[in-house]
Amino acid sequence: MSEIVIREFKSADVLEMTSIWNQLIDQGDCFPFTEHLARDEAEKYFKSYTYAAVAYDSYNHRVVGLYVLHPNAIGRCSHVANATYIVLKSARGQHIGERLVRDSLSKAKELGFKIMQFNGVVSGNTRARHLYEKVGFTFVGMIPGAFRLKDGTYENCCIYYYNLDEYEEKA
Repeated sequence: MSEIVIREFKSADVLEMTSIWNQLIDQGDCFPFTEHLARDEAEKYFKSYTYAAVAYDSYNHRVVGLYVLHPNAIGRCSHVANATYIVLKSARGQHIGERLVRDSLSKAKELGFKIMQFNGVVSGNTRARHLYEKVGFTFVGMIPGAFRLKDGTYENCCIYYYNLDEYEEKA
């Protein structure tokens, strides 16, 4: 039986985090990056974010997901947060993504952000869209053809936001 703990990442997690990150890049259907994150640059990269966390399976002693949190923009828009979530393919369906999203909302609020905004949720990523709507994100609109899939075709991107003043952690 797995016990998943959401916590700030540690240096010991970086190898697994990098592997999970690069697997999603290879998938090519929901993550904007096209180049792999180099293992020797990964720790510095994850530390460059405002906050980075992992979903750690303490029973199997492995990282099964992660998120990174940062301002969506600079200056007068720096109160708006953005986050990226990844769950290891073999660990999906266990509500790890929901726990990561809820933790990031709590952390963003704690860090003084006022809004969480997602700029490019691929419309075909129905699992993520369902999760964001379940948690309480508001769908703002769609940008036609904003995401280039791995096969070179284009798909729409959805924009979502969450007012963090309204966020309360579930017990």
